[in-house]
Amino acid sequence: MKIGFIGLGIMGRPLSKHLVNAGFDVMVSDVNPDPVKELVGMGASTGTYAEIGAQCEVVITILPTGGIVQSVLFDEGGIASTIKPGSLVIDHSSVSPVESRECYDKLKAKGVDFVDAPVSGGEPGAIAGKLAIMAGGDEPVFERAKQYMEPYASSILLIGPCGSGSVAKLANQIIVNNNIAIVGEALTFAAKAGADPEKVYLAIRGGLAGSAVLDAKAPMMYNRNFVPGGPIRINHKDIANVVKTAHAIDAPIPYTAQLFEIMQSLKIHGLMGEDHSAIVKYFEAMADVKVEKKEK
Repeated sequence: MKIGFIGLGIMGRPLSKHLVNAGFDVMVSDVNPDPVKELVGMGASTGTYAEIGAQCEVVITILPTGGIVQSVLFDEGGIASTIKPGSLVIDHSSVSPVESRECYDKLKAKGVDFVDAPVSGGEPGAIAGKLAIMAGGDEPVFERAKQYMEPYASSILLIGPCGSGSVAKLANQIIVNNNIAIVGEALTFAAKAGADPEKVYLAIRGGLAGSAVLDAKAPMMYNRNFVPGGPIRINHKDIANVVKTAHAIDAPIPYTAQLFEIMQSLKIHGLMGEDHSAIVKYFEAMADVKVEKKEK
């Protein structure tokens, strides 16, 4: 069994390593040659999209946008130009449900199975092999696909038909990103009032305000550590997909619509490459204060 893996970025690099370490024969590709070289050094092979399509029974993608996924799959010389009937494509990218369904339909016409399987857990979860995977697709195909995701997942759940995984991921991004924004707003409020943000965090984390997001992002904010695990640009793209999808189905999303405009402001100020904990900088700018722990 040969697995093609396309997209060796913040998430894809550790995921492909887990597959290699699990004993799979892995063939990788990325526009950046450095992670390709690293994976080849671990025992993987590399090839063009067409070569991966021809040689691999399973192809896994994790790419920045739905447009890039479609390009890799369906452009001239793409995966679909050589992939064999009976093969399987698993897409871990965060895209819209419409884009996932388009991939499903185009590949099904070629006799190829497709599962949309976006992930949650960020870079730490990817490195630890503890991602939560939310999948959409046909149940027999999902059952077949699970074994290839198990090396890097703590949970793998079929949500429903193709596109359902992408819906679940967008719901996840609504919760996570609004939570980060509220943590930023709260700590900015505390700092403006003269309190030590670190002590405020330590005081509230054991109560109802406690969350995985609070524990992960509050220390990054008051320690001024904005090195990206999940950069704002990726979350900005996901929130844009939320807004687009919500408008298409007439689902009001007032908080998330406001969050999108906050991210637009951060984009204008050149912060898209920073960790999404840097959303706090929007609130800091409005309050004219900086969230940082006080000297002991």
